[in-house]
Amino acid sequence: MPAAPEMSEPHPAITTPARRGLRWWPAVLILVGTLVAVAVIRLRDDLPFQQRNINTAQTSFVAFALLLLWWTLLSRAPKRLRLGMTAGVLALIVLVVALFRIRGVSGDLVPILEPRWAKRVLPAPQSNASPASAFQGFNNSMQTDFPQSLGPDRTGVLPGPKLATDWSSSPPKILWRQKIGGAWSGFSIAGGRAFTQEQRGEDECVTCYELATGRLLWSHADKTRYATTIAGEGPRATPTVVGGRLFTLGATGFLNCLDAATGKGVWSRNLATDAHAKIPEWGLVGSPLLVDDRVIVSAGGSANKSLLAYRADDGQFAWSGGSGEANYGSPFVATLAGVRQILVFNTLVITSHDAATGAVLWEHRWTSANPSAAVPVVVDGTRVVFSSGYGFGSDLLEIRRKPNGKLAATRVWHSTRMKSKFAHIFARDGFLYGLDDGIFACVDLKDGSLRWKEGRYGHGQGLLVGELYLLMAESGELVLLRPTPDAPQELARFRVFNAKTWNPIALSGDLLLVRNDQEAACLRLPLAK
Repeated sequence: MPAAPEMSEPHPAITTPARRGLRWWPAVLILVGTLVAVAVIRLRDDLPFQQRNINTAQTSFVAFALLLLWWTLLSRAPKRLRLGMTAGVLALIVLVVALFRIRGVSGDLVPILEPRWAKRVLPAPQSNASPASAFQGFNNSMQTDFPQSLGPDRTGVLPGPKLATDWSSSPPKILWRQKIGGAWSGFSIAGGRAFTQEQRGEDECVTCYELATGRLLWSHADKTRYATTIAGEGPRATPTVVGGRLFTLGATGFLNCLDAATGKGVWSRNLATDAHAKIPEWGLVGSPLLVDDRVIVSAGGSANKSLLAYRADDGQFAWSGGSGEANYGSPFVATLAGVRQILVFNTLVITSHDAATGAVLWEHRWTSANPSAAVPVVVDGTRVVFSSGYGFGSDLLEIRRKPNGKLAATRVWHSTRMKSKFAHIFARDGFLYGLDDGIFACVDLKDGSLRWKEGRYGHGQGLLVGELYLLMAESGELVLLRPTPDAPQELARFRVFNAKTWNPIALSGDLLLVRNDQEAACLRLPLAK
C-alpha cells in the first residue's frame, strides 16, 4: 500500500495588533477643568470686571496650549494627521499675526484687531481758509462756547438747550463726518471753531476745524509721538481756549500756548523737563486749567513739583506744589469749606492745593494704584466725591477746618457701587449717577448704597443737558436718557461710529461734536418745541 501522506504542522495565525483608539480623557479633563475655572472667574464679584476678562483670557490660553500638546503628543492619532493638524494650527496663528495687529483694547481690556494694511487718509489744512474771519463764528443764534473738557466749569453739567426726546420721527442729523488722527482728546469749541489734538504720523498735532463744515483750518505740530499697544497712540488731553488763546498738553509733556485764530505758537514748555518727572504709562492726560491768569497742569514731579502753574501771557513759571505722582485726572477748581482750591487725583493720593500759591491744603490717601481719571463731583460746600474704576469704587469726603485753622478731609463713606474708570459722573437731588465699570448706575449720596444698575454702555462719555443725559457709548452709539432715582429711562439711540469711542463729547447749542481715535463727526440734535 502506498504510504499515507505526511501531515504538516499547521502554521500559527499571523495577526496585526489592533490600533488603539484616540486617548480622549486628557482632552475631556482639560475642557471640563477650563469650563469650571472660567465659571468660577466670571462669578467672582470681588474681582473687577477687567480682571475677570484678563483671568479668563489667561485660562483660555493655557487650555489651548494644553490641548495642542495633547493632540500632538498624547492623542494616539496617526502621526501624519497629528503633525499635519498641529502644523496647520501654528501656520494659522502665524498668518493671523502677519495680517492683523492689535489696535488697543476695549475699556474692559478685550484686544481690538485691525488689518496691518489699514491706513488713514486725514484732511489737510485749507490753504484758502481765512483764519481771522473764521474765528468770528458762523450764523447760528444758538451757538455757545464749550471752552474746555466737560464744558465751561468742567462738571459736564449744562443748563440746556432743551432737547427733543423722539428720535424716531426726528433723529439727529450728521452735518459732517471724516477721518481724524489718533488721540483720546475731546473737542473744545469757541467762536465757531472746534479744537482738538491728534497724532499725524510722527507729529503730535493741535488742530482747528470749522465747526459748521469740518474744514481743517490749521494744524500745529510737535515732533513727538506717544503710542503703546494697550493705550493706543496720540495725545490724551482736551485743549482749553480762553481769550483767543489755546492751551494744550501733549502725551509726552509738551505744554503749548497757541493763537486760536492762526495756530501760531505763543510759548511752549516741557513738563518732563520742568518737573523732572517721568511720563506715566498711559501718557500725560490732564487738560490745562486756567485760574487767575495761570495755566495749571499736573506734571507728577516729586520735591514740590507735582502741580505746576505758569503765567498765561508768557509761560513763565508761577508756582508749584505737592509731590504726588501724576495719574490721569485733570486739575479741578472748587470752593470747599469756604476756601478756593485745586483738586488733583494723583496716584495713591488726592491732593488739594491753594489756588493762589499751590501750597498743599490737605491730602487723602487712595489705596488703589490703578489709573484714575474721573473728575471730582462737588456735592455741596463741604462735600466732594472721588471715584475710580477697576473694582475700587468711590469715596465721599467732607472737608472741614480743624481747630488749628488747617483743612482736613474725612471720609464719610466708601462704596463699590460707583466705579468710574474715566467717564463723567454727576450728582443731582441727593443721588450720584454714572457708569459703574461700564454699566449705568444710581447711588444714594447719603450712604453710597445702590438704587439701580442697568444698561451696559461700556466705558463711554456723557453730558447732563438739562434733565437729560447724552451718553456716547463705547460702541459708538449716542444714547439719550432721563435718569431718576427710580430708573435710567433710556429714551433713544442713534448710531454714529462702529468702533471704540472713549473721547469726551462737546456741545455748542444744538451742535454735538463727537470723535474717537479714527473719526470725528458733528451732529445737529433735535430740539424740543
